Amino acid sequence: MRPTFHARLINGVFDDPGLFISFLFEKRAVIFDLGDIYSLSSRDILKVSHVFITHTHMDHFIGFDQLLRLFLGREKTLYLYGPKGFLKNIKGKLTGYSWNLVQNFNNRFCIKTAEVHPEYLLTSCLYCENKFLATEKAVKQPFNGILLQEPALTVSAVILDHSIPCLGFTIKERFHANIMKNNVLDLGLEVGPWLREFKQSLYTHENPNSEFEVIFGKNKIKKKKFVLNDLAKKIVRVTPGQKITYIADVGYSKANVKKIVEFAQGADHLFIEAAFLDKHMDIAKTKYHLTARQAGSIAGMAKAKQFTIFHFSPRYTGQEQLLKEEATKAYERRFS
Repeated sequence: MRPTFHARLINGVFDDPGLFISFLFEKRAVIFDLGDIYSLSSRDILKVSHVFITHTHMDHFIGFDQLLRLFLGREKTLYLYGPKGFLKNIKGKLTGYSWNLVQNFNNRFCIKTAEVHPEYLLTSCLYCENKFLATEKAVKQPFNGILLQEPALTVSAVILDHSIPCLGFTIKERFHANIMKNNVLDLGLEVGPWLREFKQSLYTHENPNSEFEVIFGKNKIKKKKFVLNDLAKKIVRVTPGQKITYIADVGYSKANVKKIVEFAQGADHLFIEAAFLDKHMDIAKTKYHLTARQAGSIAGMAKAKQFTIFHFSPRYTGQEQLLKEEATKAYERRFS
């Protein structure tokens, strides 16, 4: 099965945290956390449509400036989500610059922000042409745990404790449409961008007897027409949707553990911070971070199929294997 979401840590395990998730057959990506992003190419950054920030400590948010610089002057809408106080943080970032020349941009760039509270979101639209000044009061909207809902996927959030509110994120595919490449070729078609439109038709429950036209080939000059349901039967195998969960910077408490285990339950891949070895549990507690053992234990309790730990303290430079081994042992004890 070729996964729809291709997730990778932006940096090494000792560097700024962040997860880059690109989408199969789409020039699109989302980011969980926005620390140092210089390891990402400009091409990858420009694919980003939505950014989800756990909290605005510098190592999780400093990359905003680079992203903003690349997007300026482009026809783009960027969606940003963060915890309590996020709108003020965004405003502070933007007011740190002078915008006297933005009238020279021909394209319209907009930043749509959402601040997550337990029962509601505060949303605001900031336009480059208005020097990123809010023209209206932030709008209050109900929050039921879901930040982004599209026909094919959802992104949800949970509020955790890092001595300040800190968000965890899950991206979940509704179902996975496995494209059988050989079957596509047998029909005289090519694997290409048209598959995204085809999958979208399945996700939106279009009339199965409706006509679907495949446009492909160099310069998109080849066309073939099918009945949607007939084409689906020939080239698609439907399986459960992919689930990726991201947890960064949380203290080890009963409340946090309960929330994370429920939130990450059955994840195909759980990315979870593990700043310290368990022998330094007291330091981890003081700094509201997890140890490798605690992270592995949580991954096991959540029955995550795969997990990756990251955000290691630099005190363990050259000893990263110790953290991985400690987490793996705890995971295996809890998962069995």
